[in-house]
Formats: sequence, structure tokens, C-alpha cells
Amino acid sequence: MKKIILSLAIVASVLTSCKETKKEKIEVKEAVEVEVNVAELNNVDVAASVLNWKGNKPTGSHNGTVALKSGGLLIEDGKLTQGQFIIDMNTITNLDMKGSEGTEKIVGHLNSADFFDVAVYPLSKFVITKVETVEGKLVVTGNLNIKDVTKSVTIPATLSTENGVSTFKSEAFNINRADFNIKYKSKSFFKDLKDKFVDDLVEISFEVKTK
Repeated sequence: MKKIILSLAIVASVLTSCKETKKEKIEVKEAVEVEVNVAELNNVDVAASVLNWKGNKPTGSHNGTVALKSGGLLIEDGKLTQGQFIIDMNTITNLDMKGSEGTEKIVGHLNSADFFDVAVYPLSKFVITKVETVEGKLVVTGNLNIKDVTKSVTIPATLSTENGVSTFKSEAFNINRADFNIKYKSKSFFKDLKDKFVDDLVEISFEVKTK
């Protein structure tokens, strides 16, 4: 069975806008190497799966989605053991201003070099490296790749199966975009921004369904 070494990811990092959020960011560590059998993992229903994002700045917030390009969940004896999600950054959408001219402007800015530089980095990835059960809840560690940076993150999640379809769903969690070298109006890189900053913390959640 052919195996390849993947450095990983998801995404979901997405940004722009809102007040300082009260949630703490999740801990970010160095990426871990993991062996994933890609053939076995190609079972994600990308049409039914989604990454949700929310970004903040002092004057408000914006939220939207990003679609998956491919991926898979390996479930053995009813337990999640491995997973891989490839995120198509060209599918970033904005929902809070849907139907207005502002939507196109926000999406264009997110796609630009100020944020995700989608022309250069069209994909983000998340690959599960470890799954634990703590007090009855899943604690999932994985390599998150955004742009040219890959970090290991640990997030709370659930796994359910109904009518043969398994759903892997994360709770909302925050990442710090500065950890992934996204600098636009970030207090981590620029001083004296006053109220012209964009919050470093980006809220992400995702729901991944099998075929």
C-alpha cells in the first residue's frame, strides 16, 4: 500500500474585521510528520462539507465559507483514526454582505497578497496526526497549512454516523493569523494602528461528511 509523507493543514484561516474576541487562540506547535494512505482517505463528500470562518475588527465582523477540494476520513471500528482535508482557497465566500457590492470587495481582498495570496497559495490543508478521547469528547491534533506555513494545532470535535454517512464536526476555534505570516493591519507586526487594526484571531469551524 503506497504511503506518502504529508505536511498538512486546513483552513481555514480567513480574515478581515470585528471587535476583539474573548476566545483565546488555540496553542500552535511545530508540524508533525504522519503517514497517510491517500487512496483509503478519498471518501469525503466535498459538496456537503464546509469550512466556516469569521474575522473581526473594531467596527464589526465578517463571516463566510471555504469549500473543500478533496479529502478523507479513515474510521476503524467506529473510531476516527486518520483524516485529511484539502481546502480550495479560490472558493472563499462572504456571507454577511451577500448580494451587495461589498461582498466582491471583501473576497477580493482576502484573495490578495494582503491576506491569503490565493494566486500563489491556492490550497490550504489539514491532516489529522492524533485523535484522543478526553472526558467523552474528541480531541483532534493535526497539521494546519496556510500559505507557506504549517503548524500543529489541537481542536475539540465530534464524530457521528447516520445512514452510513459519518460527520466530523469541529467546535469553533481561533487561530492567530500572525502565526501563518498574514500581516495586513496586524498588531503583531505593526505599531500605532490605533483603531485601524484587523484582529489577529480568526474563528474557524468545519463540518466534513463522508460520501
